[in-house]
Amino acid sequence: MNTVLVVIAPIFSLILLGYACGRTRRLGEHAASELNKLVVWLCLPALLFKVTATAVWAQIWQPGFILSFGLGCMAVFFGTLAWKVASGRQLVEGSIDGLSAAYANTGYIGIPLCLMVLGPSGLEPALISSLIVVCVLFAVAVTLVEVGLQSEPNLARAGLAVAVALAKNPLVVTPMVGAAWAFTGLGLAEPVTRLLDMLAAATTPCALISLGLFLARPGKPASRGAWPLVVLKLVGQPLITGWLAFKVFVLPPLWAYSAVLLSALPTGTGPFMIAEYYKREAGTISRVILLSTLGSVVTLSACIVWIGSGG
Repeated sequence: MNTVLVVIAPIFSLILLGYACGRTRRLGEHAASELNKLVVWLCLPALLFKVTATAVWAQIWQPGFILSFGLGCMAVFFGTLAWKVASGRQLVEGSIDGLSAAYANTGYIGIPLCLMVLGPSGLEPALISSLIVVCVLFAVAVTLVEVGLQSEPNLARAGLAVAVALAKNPLVVTPMVGAAWAFTGLGLAEPVTRLLDMLAAATTPCALISLGLFLARPGKPASRGAWPLVVLKLVGQPLITGWLAFKVFVLPPLWAYSAVLLSALPTGTGPFMIAEYYKREAGTISRVILLSTLGSVVTLSACIVWIGSGG
């Protein structure tokens, strides 16, 4: 549990700082939204571009792990989406809920945790899972949100409108541009790398402080609707991923343990950023992030004990 607390404590600290600033009104009433815009338009695109532009594709091509972790994410995402739409939610809100249940915090928690638990060998699966979450899962969710926003009855025109909207979305475009750049083999100049690193480093602090500011707003809804999504994230996703990793694709122990550990991570700030970006109700999503991060102290500790005992 101490290992998990060391990694998670800074996350709560940043949320608490944002909450304190919100309660004391030090940053203004629109600070949460403005910080979120900074993350969506500058910081996160820089991170996505750098991750894909510098990826060594020969090293990250691990089909069994990609399928185990990726299908686990997608099963939870589409399962939650189907459940929410069947319950009367619109496609936009259902997609954001699905993202909340499937979007693992692989970057800020997953990478250091894998290094601490699995050693240097844990870095590679953590990086691959980050690519799956922030590039593939994120892009699927954003695409469905854009589809849900369309009111055009003509299918062709609606499809064109979605394509145009996606082409203007930095969270979709930048990883594609980064991947295209990686295939050129040109690399990145040092000044460009430093610029991207500086912007990327601000992603998590700004997103978490924005979350804390949002939580400090008065009149927030109850967290009851968040619990099913938290359970899906912390229990449902690792169970599905573990079955795929151990029973279907029969991965080597390191990769199988990594897949389960990474799928058991709490929800990252991505769904909150999407909800704020599209001006959707973010109360439930903010609580999913907070409650899943708190609950992961127990579930991740259990995973670590399980891994230590040899599964």
